[in-house]
Amino acid sequence: MAESAGQSGPFRTSELSQSRPTRFSVEPGEAARAAIAEELGLSALRKLAFSGEIRPEGKRGFQLTGKLGATVVQPCVVTLAPVTTRIETQVTRTYLPEAQIEMPEAGAEVEMPEDETVEAIGEEIAPEAVMFEALSLSVPEYPRAAEAELVQTTAEPEGAAPITDEDLKPFAGLAGLRDKMSGGSNE
Repeated sequence: MAESAGQSGPFRTSELSQSRPTRFSVEPGEAARAAIAEELGLSALRKLAFSGEIRPEGKRGFQLTGKLGATVVQPCVVTLAPVTTRIETQVTRTYLPEAQIEMPEAGAEVEMPEDETVEAIGEEIAPEAVMFEALSLSVPEYPRAAEAELVQTTAEPEGAAPITDEDLKPFAGLAGLRDKMSGGSNE
């Protein structure tokens, strides 16, 4: 039965209870964590757990809420030293019939929806897929070791002067030109 604690799903929406929550728990084993780490470009994924419940939402919808916990290891973007990050985040997804979701007309320009946690309900709700998506969004993009410092580097042809910040400001020289022109007309 889907209501038992510890099941990982996926859960068929037609079999989910409309009166009480369905609990889930996903804790991938070592081989599955290694595959996820490889897919996300991580050095290692030491721990990964996602647990929560799926509750009825309205007449024919469901809401998944859960807690994601993970320990990821990535190379520092500066030194390539391993950087360990602990991720703890709450995850919410609401699954509604398409008729209840405002869908844009075909070919119309589309803005980001106000609530990006709302999805059209399908035949299944897969906590493992939600876990993977939430983890991929939570992993730091540019991990840095505490002692890592960015080093300024320049690249220019031999014999050329390096470009400075002042060179990149297009109007910086106009004040000098104005002063030179006004000074030249007074002579």
